[in-house]
Amino acid sequence: MESFLLFFETMPTWQKLAWVVTCLVVCWIFEGNYPLARHSYNKLKHDGVNLVFLLFTFVINLLFGILTVGIFVWMERNQIGLLHYVDLPIWLELLIAVMFLDFVAQYVVHYLLHRVKWMWKFHMIHHSDTKVDVTTGTRHHPGDYFLREVFALIAIIILGAPISFYLFYRFCTIFFTYTSHANINMPRWLDKTLSLVFITPNMHKFHHHFERPWTDTNFGNIFSFWDRLFGTLVYDDPKKIKYGLDVVDETRDEDIRYQLGLPLDRTIKTDY
Repeated sequence: MESFLLFFETMPTWQKLAWVVTCLVVCWIFEGNYPLARHSYNKLKHDGVNLVFLLFTFVINLLFGILTVGIFVWMERNQIGLLHYVDLPIWLELLIAVMFLDFVAQYVVHYLLHRVKWMWKFHMIHHSDTKVDVTTGTRHHPGDYFLREVFALIAIIILGAPISFYLFYRFCTIFFTYTSHANINMPRWLDKTLSLVFITPNMHKFHHHFERPWTDTNFGNIFSFWDRLFGTLVYDDPKKIKYGLDVVDETRDEDIRYQLGLPLDRTIKTDY
């Protein structure tokens, strides 16, 4: 187990980028052959726009990466965090860490992004995509992604997890973020079975329906039991879903300048 975790801890940057590219490309291939929805659009243009937001994410990741390394060194020196006060098998500590990070840095912050007005304005970009596919998972306003990283740091400090745990968690989030947004027609029986534990493509698509209440459901990223536990889960026929947001101009979902300006656009109506 130690060698497995050391693999993530010592992984060079190019391999981390290769994981991102691999997940994107594999999902692209499946989308082309087994689409859930047949979008009438220029896929290269659409995906290119969404990948511009991925560049913003890379910049934020770089800045937070430097800060995060310092925090891990500080925690180790001062024995900060709950895991320093227990002696459990390493596999169990890893599982606890992934679950806790998924809860705080994914479910909780995602719930708040929908419930707090100024946070929701940042999160609107992610939901304004009218042709949801794998690249929608990369579509985040810099302010949205910044908030997610802040909550991840909070979870790290509370838990006191080693950096190898955190890096393994990040690999898991990349995989689930891209597969859950991918436009893949997974067999209903398989999707529903997997959704008992994990976030699946069909399950997450309801979160991208253009109007409430479906928009405010299925907040999880890796595990589905947070939504089950807190009553925010929905599962229905994915053919009923219409993507986008009913409070923004859907014809401008590929207008990068318009999308970046959504948080400051006072003409957009919100219920929060």
